Amino acid sequence: MYIYPDNLRAKATLWLWQLRDIGVIGVGALLSVLALTQLGFVPPIVATAVYAFLTIRFEDTSILDFIRYACAFFIGKQQIYEWRYTE
Repeated sequence: MYIYPDNLRAKATLWLWQLRDIGVIGVGALLSVLALTQLGFVPPIVATAVYAFLTIRFEDTSILDFIRYACAFFIGKQQIYEWRYTE
């Protein structure tokens, strides 16, 4: 008998990140080091570090997910309000 996490429906994770985030962080780090060594340009490595921090997952949610949900709630999606006068 084999026991799989969430019946193979769970997203693949490595340490504290999903594998997609590991790929983005790796490519970002590679391009950031290239920009730093060849151009002396620091902002890409800072952006990669901030992205790596924001995508750390605890209990299947990250800070970046929370920020996305908050922006969608306050800015992106229409809120529905009903005003009624009842006697």
